[in-house]
Amino acid sequence: MTSIKAKIINLENRPVGELDLAPEVFGVKVRADLLARAIQWQRDKRRAGTHKVKQIGEIRGTTRKPYSQKGTGNARQGSLRSPQFRTGAVIFGPVVRSHATRLNKKVRAQALCCALSSKREEGKLVVLDAAKADAIKTKAAAAALNRIAGRASVLIIDGANPDENFAKSVRNLRAVDLLPEQGANVYDIMRREVLVLTRNAVEQLSGRLKEAV
Repeated sequence: MTSIKAKIINLENRPVGELDLAPEVFGVKVRADLLARAIQWQRDKRRAGTHKVKQIGEIRGTTRKPYSQKGTGNARQGSLRSPQFRTGAVIFGPVVRSHATRLNKKVRAQALCCALSSKREEGKLVVLDAAKADAIKTKAAAAALNRIAGRASVLIIDGANPDENFAKSVRNLRAVDLLPEQGANVYDIMRREVLVLTRNAVEQLSGRLKEAV
């Protein structure tokens, strides 16, 4: 497979060179089914699963039999805490549980490659030379991102150790996320309009995903 050329820019939105993108990572056929499976897997993992109703053993109330088994003309009843009574238990209600599902590691890697390739095909992939700031200045970071991506929502993926000043500068910006390379995921890539990768992120993602797929 032939390599894919990408323009590298700086925070001033000026070209500073070119980079070869690995076709195995940034040039794969985009499969909507893999993207959907990965997103569903991530959202399942994020569900708290803390919703719960009271079972009959957890209902406050007497344990005495309401009335005699026979001779009253009423249906037989064993407890006033039963589901058929007001303030009684709930049958088949939700209980605390994990909603997490399983997804093969290789499928997860393929889905991430699809997400990266999708942004490149749409022209919404930006390769940044470096995401660094001399000081913590949110206004300066907002101006830089406005030059690069306009008013679009942005996900920035840096190398394993993002610059602390830049990270603090962008953390209060609306619709802007910053992740280290190891936190790159399909859901966050697809939910933002523009994907900004630093040179370090491209190299580290390419090295990791080539082995995985």
